[in-house]
Amino acid sequence: MSDSDFQAVLFDLDGVLVDSELQANTVWVGLLAEHGLEIDLPTFMAHAVGGTHVVLFEWLRRDYGWTRPDGFISEMDARLHEAFGSTQAIEGAARTLELLRGAGLPFAVASNSLRSRLERKLEASGLAAVVGKHAYDPAHVGGRGKPAPDLYAHAAAQLGADITRCVVIEDSVTGLSAGVAAGATAWGLLAGGHVHPDNAAHLTAAGAGRILRTHTELQGALELEV
Repeated sequence: MSDSDFQAVLFDLDGVLVDSELQANTVWVGLLAEHGLEIDLPTFMAHAVGGTHVVLFEWLRRDYGWTRPDGFISEMDARLHEAFGSTQAIEGAARTLELLRGAGLPFAVASNSLRSRLERKLEASGLAAVVGKHAYDPAHVGGRGKPAPDLYAHAAAQLGADITRCVVIEDSVTGLSAGVAAGATAWGLLAGGHVHPDNAAHLTAAGAGRILRTHTELQGALELEV
């Protein structure tokens, strides 16, 4: 299938459209330290990026014997809400979405973020208006977040697109694996402002058909009029 034959483009959010990974993980590491668990930021990000909180808490329990105390979730929610109020769009992301809309090529966001955080980041980054109603989180599919294929399959269905004729844009192995499992073409985009734990080799091994470094590259790969 030619890249110009895609029926829709399905985006991850964090690290793909908005530069929020470092924000979120810095908050996590700081709060964990306050509750007796010291983890360096690179180690934490290597396990956290792209995953759900359920998986993250299980990893902390299994590898560190740490169980979250009462009040941890509410404190985390408050700190992340504050941090995400300054979320910035990744360079070129808004232009990519504008070009897709101008070309009449449908697109959606499918993120493992909680819905409130998903909406907060889209609003703060200025992308909410162009994304519109097509922003989906695990609650839309019974809590089955990535790497399960459900979220991307749901997003494609909401756009009226055949998932096998969609391209998923991801920055993590967790998310890219979800796209592949759903039957989509999957591309890796490493455009965020942090050093990503899932590098090009990891994404390629997980099934990425392309590795892109900027939104300008993505626009070219999608044959959008720049």
